[in-house]
Formats: sequence, structure tokens, C-alpha cells
Amino acid sequence: MKIYKNIGIVLGAAWVSGMVLSACSQDKNHPGYEYMPNMYRSASYETYSENPNTANGTSAMKPAEGSIPRGYSPFEYGPSNEEYMRAGEELNNPLEITEKTLAEGKELYEIFCDHCHGAKGAGDGQIVDNGLFPPPPSYADGNSSRGGMMADLSEGEIYHTIVYGLNMMGAHASQINDEERWKIVAYVQTLQGKDVLGNAMSGPAEADSTQTNPVQNVEPVEANETEVQSNEESH
Repeated sequence: MKIYKNIGIVLGAAWVSGMVLSACSQDKNHPGYEYMPNMYRSASYETYSENPNTANGTSAMKPAEGSIPRGYSPFEYGPSNEEYMRAGEELNNPLEITEKTLAEGKELYEIFCDHCHGAKGAGDGQIVDNGLFPPPPSYADGNSSRGGMMADLSEGEIYHTIVYGLNMMGAHASQINDEERWKIVAYVQTLQGKDVLGNAMSGPAEADSTQTNPVQNVEPVEANETEVQSNEESH
């Protein structure tokens, strides 16, 4: 049995060798023989190959007019200052603002904004400290180059600036998707000192500790005599 097994191995090796050698040819212009061509010859058209079934004769075609990528949200505001103001009046954050939303917005802010605007939005980011660029205005008490205070920027104005950029700040539309932009907007509003969670936030300035508690100013209400007498009789 061992002899037959060895003979089988030898014959198998000889067959494989014969197949390999037969696929080769002494003629350098001969392409050789193909085994299992479907492994490397696609039945479909390649991306940039000629295609007689299309109008332009190639497989690569332009998208249909008016089509948009899946998941893409068109921004219906232009880059002009007038469109910036219109966005500020019409756009509102569609996200539900929660602690999780702000935490994610903070993380995105640290990636895309911190290096210029600084961790607290004071315009003291790392590249500003290195003297490479002038500081952007502080979100809490700076003046916007478009007029008004940075602390008064609306959600739509912040969003518009993220999309198109402003002055030395480049556009971030290709780097941050729609949902991420709104998360950053929500976090930036906390740097403005705005209450985005509906809680009592101190903002840039601390609350006045000398302010009298309104509960302490309430005058005690005197009980009605007949009501007191009635209560005593009941006891």
C-alpha cells in the first residue's frame, strides 16, 4: 500500500508540473493558458472602461442633475454677509441638548477649534500662543468682526461660520458633518455663557453673592383670628 501511495504522490506532482510547464511557452509573445479565468477577468465593466451602453461611451458617468449623495444635507444659505444674517435669524439647533450632546460637542471643539479659539474660547489657542496667527475674539467678551458681541452670536450665525469660515478661519463644511456642527454650536454657546440646558449657569461672570434671597424677603402671613379659634376648638 505504501508503494501505491508513493506512486500516487509522484504522479500527482508530475501532473502539476506538467500543467505549470504547459501554461508557459517559449514564445515570449504568447500569453500562456488561463485556468479559472473568472478569478481575474470580471464579467462586468470596469469603472473607466469603454461601455457601449452609456451615452458618453464610458462606464464612469456623472451623477444625474439635481442628485445629492446619500446622507448629505444641502445648506441653503450662501457665503455672503446677508446670507450669514439670514441664517442667524432662521436657523435653530435641531438637536436635543443634553449633557451627552455637550460632551460630544466639547470633544469635537477640542479637535477642530481649540488650537485657535482656546479651551475656554478666549482666543488663546496653541497656535496663537506660538505667535503664528493673531488671536480670534473671545466668545465671552470679544467683538465680532461682523459687528456686535461674540457672546450675542446666534446658533445660526455660529453654524454659518463653521460652514464657510471667516477671515483667517477656513471653511469646515468638508470636515464636519451637519450633526457634528450643531453639537459644536451647542458647546460654543456654553463658552458664550448661555444656558443651553435650562439650568442656572453662572456664565463668564460669577453671580452676585450679595444678592438677597427672594424667599427671605417674603413677609409672614398672619393667620385669620376666626380660623385660629376654629382650629383650637377642633382640638
